[in-house]
Amino acid sequence: MTSTGEEQGGTGRDGPWWWERRRGVALDVGLGVVSAVECGLEGIPFAREAHVPVAVGVLFGVLVGATLVLRRRWPIAVVLVAIAVSPAEMGFLLAVVGLYTLASFEVPRRITATLASMSLAATFVVMYLRTRGDVEADRTLVILLSVFVAVALTVPPVLLGLYVGARRRLMESLQERADSLERELSLLADRAEERAEWARTEERTRIAREMHDVVAHRVSLMVVHAAALQAVAVKDPVKAARNAALVGDMGRQALTELREMLGVLRAESPKPAAASVVPVPVPVPVGLAGGFEDGPSLGELEALVGQSRAAGMVVELDVRGGAGEAYPAEVEQAAYRVVQEALTNCHKHAPGARVVVRLAHREGEVAMQVENGPCDGEAAVPGLPSGGNGLVGMRERVLGLGGVFVSGPTDAGGFRVSAVLPSGRE
Repeated sequence: MTSTGEEQGGTGRDGPWWWERRRGVALDVGLGVVSAVECGLEGIPFAREAHVPVAVGVLFGVLVGATLVLRRRWPIAVVLVAIAVSPAEMGFLLAVVGLYTLASFEVPRRITATLASMSLAATFVVMYLRTRGDVEADRTLVILLSVFVAVALTVPPVLLGLYVGARRRLMESLQERADSLERELSLLADRAEERAEWARTEERTRIAREMHDVVAHRVSLMVVHAAALQAVAVKDPVKAARNAALVGDMGRQALTELREMLGVLRAESPKPAAASVVPVPVPVPVGLAGGFEDGPSLGELEALVGQSRAAGMVVELDVRGGAGEAYPAEVEQAAYRVVQEALTNCHKHAPGARVVVRLAHREGEVAMQVENGPCDGEAAVPGLPSGGNGLVGMRERVLGLGGVFVSGPTDAGGFRVSAVLPSGRE
């Protein structure tokens, strides 16, 4: 049995036996001592009326009064003892405190009502029998006086106990809700941290993919042109100058795109207003993660293919369907990057091979394919390094938009990269 709300205090348990708190022990022992003294004194007249030794009456009263120490453990038993000794006119404190404890604890209400009624009836009967011969008045006055005393000794402690018990249960319910809310907030904080970590990882992956696409393609073309420049520097100065100019253009374009990406990374996010105190869920970073407005588009494929042609690659561009049709920016950029990375791989792994770039505008989707023939063994191999992330990056881009990506060697000894992206339009 738990202690009442005003007697608990704190959250830990430090009392012995059935007590929750040490101060509860002190309170119950103090009440038990006072009750034992009261009942011991009331045992003197009881012993005289019962014609027993006074010491027996006093000892009986002390034992009866001391049962109040057990009120937290067995409140029903304490009230029954108080009802049982009521004919002996002892146990006033025992009855009042026992009824209060019974009503304030988690005892079934029917049991509380039954014992309270028994105590009320016993007090009325004892009071009636004691006053009918001592008061020179009519029976109505004796009955009214007995009812008043019985109600005064029974109803107030029961009502007070019911109020304290209801208040304690309310406080426990509020505390439980507060603990539940704290756990939910802690869980939300953990999930927010997981989302933030996922967003950081996703952004790092996207940044790495963009850097790879820009640097790999531009630098690959620069290396190819540099190799051609080295080969024709003495024999054909005009062609060497043209290749040198192309290398410069490629370098400037690579630097421009790198600066744009670094500018996105350095841009500060707008700070929330000072009055805003509501935490906002972790945002997905902008720029490379979601800002596609300034990225390349399918309309630039012709220029992209022209750069590879200028580097000496034999490239055929085949566009079918609604040429010039606009798609969402993320679809346009993903399609462009797939073709760009595929051409970069052709420069790296198939120098001198014939390449076909196909673009098909279909209903609800756009498809692209880059296929190269077998490598010309006599062609100069520029010796470009490969990080092994090109195909992985292309696959991530396409699958991230809900598309389909397939790559692999062809029967003719070449290699083919195919991708299909949904148009992303309603």
